[in-house]
Amino acid sequence: MNYDYSETVEYLLDWYDLNKRFLPWRENPKPYYVWVSEIMLQQTRVEAVKVYFERFITTLTSIKELADCEEERLLKLWEGLGYYNRVRNLQKAAKIVVEEYNGQMPADYNKLLQLPGIGSYTAGAIASISFQIPEPAVDGNVLRVMKRVAGSFDDITKAAVKKQMENDLREIIPKERPGDFNQSLMDLGATVCIPNGKPLCDKCPLMHLCMAFSKGTQMMIPVKPEKKPRKIEDRTILLMEFDSRYAIRKRDSKGLLARLWELPGIEGKISSMALEEILHGEGYRNFTIQPLGEGKHIFSHIEWHMVGYHIKFSEIPQQNIICNSDYVAEYNGYETVNTDCIWVSRERINKEFTLPSAFEIYKKFII
Repeated sequence: MNYDYSETVEYLLDWYDLNKRFLPWRENPKPYYVWVSEIMLQQTRVEAVKVYFERFITTLTSIKELADCEEERLLKLWEGLGYYNRVRNLQKAAKIVVEEYNGQMPADYNKLLQLPGIGSYTAGAIASISFQIPEPAVDGNVLRVMKRVAGSFDDITKAAVKKQMENDLREIIPKERPGDFNQSLMDLGATVCIPNGKPLCDKCPLMHLCMAFSKGTQMMIPVKPEKKPRKIEDRTILLMEFDSRYAIRKRDSKGLLARLWELPGIEGKISSMALEEILHGEGYRNFTIQPLGEGKHIFSHIEWHMVGYHIKFSEIPQQNIICNSDYVAEYNGYETVNTDCIWVSRERINKEFTLPSAFEIYKKFII
């Protein structure tokens, strides 16, 4: 359905002037800062991003430093944010910016779109906030706000619906304040026209224009198809300790958590008795097993349901089927007890190695 959004502009900007959030990347909206913040904000809450953002930009102060950063260090900087392909694409794009644009983000919406990891929303955010280019930045927040204003029951997960919204907003975005306009919609969607729970309509500057409010359909909009249930995967996580060092290994180069370090594990949930039998079958003799309890980690399409054990060894066989990694040869600088895992101290794990948040519930037992 078509809706004339032009009346919203003045009300949104007036509201934003009085209610905008003070965010570190807004204080100095350099293209690099806006870019990093927008990538971090994908699938991560604003409050959580603030600390990571400050750490990231103070460590890698320029696009050139980001491009040149060694991957292990880069992943460690990102540790805790998850979705590590985001930062890998960030670095791929940084290398292109260094090679093709002399280390400066291009002040061109279409050129921004060509960079890895940058879609229409991120390109619109950078273009409008950093360069004052009148391009929209349409994400779930914006779609929710504007579809409620229009009283529209369009399915916002459809690409055509998002494209139409971008076209609609491109017609009305104020050329003198495009960044503020986009950020007003971001803030309104985050703080008033909220995604979960009842929207705070009495605080909304668009209440008098909102068709959903007038018809009482706020909670029915936006329309999204029901999500498919996540696939459940049971896993047994092993916190293996020998001589005050802990076993970690690298995951495969493709798939979930690709090329990241992990605590060794076994598919399925097994009992301590079954684990003891497995270890004996692989040649282990002198060890103790302590249960660490159950845990759950939710990825976008998968849930890990885990049970963990602390296994403390007094000796380790040379071969270990549980620890199998193709990457160990790359890390000859680290002391190894067998040919499959590397064994490192707590200090080195905390300082050098990236363990995804999926393992956080068991990582806390590393002392």
